[in-house]
Amino acid sequence: MLVHYGYGVVGIIVMFESMGLPLPAESVIIAASLYAGSTHHLEIRWIALAAVLGAIMGDNIGYLIGHHFGYGILKKHGHKVGMTEERLMLGRYLFRKHGGIVVFLGRFIAVLRVFVALLAGANRMPWHSFLFFNALGGICWAGGYAFVTYELGKQIEKISGPAGIAMAIVGVACLIGALIFLKKNEKRLTDEALKQAQADELRDEARTDKKPS
Repeated sequence: MLVHYGYGVVGIIVMFESMGLPLPAESVIIAASLYAGSTHHLEIRWIALAAVLGAIMGDNIGYLIGHHFGYGILKKHGHKVGMTEERLMLGRYLFRKHGGIVVFLGRFIAVLRVFVALLAGANRMPWHSFLFFNALGGICWAGGYAFVTYELGKQIEKISGPAGIAMAIVGVACLIGALIFLKKNEKRLTDEALKQAQADELRDEARTDKKPS
């Protein structure tokens, strides 16, 4: 399947995830790049290009959906695709505080990557700013994952026998360890930001209640 449809599969899965669907885009890029590096049946530059284009296109579609349908529709139906009330609150807080940085860094954080484009549109982030940070994040994220993983695959291929198997195991273990580390820190940072977001929401509500009618 990867040989015949690899580039299309990578591009489509990355695009749909960027639009807001919870798909394993990161894993698909890593798998395709490892396959390319160890077998040379796929070209890494086309994998990277497919992933980057999928990321940019998907995010722009997600931005348009969020912009045209607004925060209200996300609040009403977002739970169907995992966009809970807490995540919407977190998104509003992050865009209010950091804007473009969230769009760029959101590419590297699973919780944000799925929803960042929808939230950018719903929070009326200027499109030209979104386009710049989105493209920059997509290139660094998709291209970075693709080429680093490809180089790992090439190194594994060069070493045969028990040494090659051992290196493959170590390489995969390092990747898994890095992902676990990111997940743990992602959860901690997300929880901290969510607590701050909830505090800001309560403060805003208190200020609104104090205003004379």
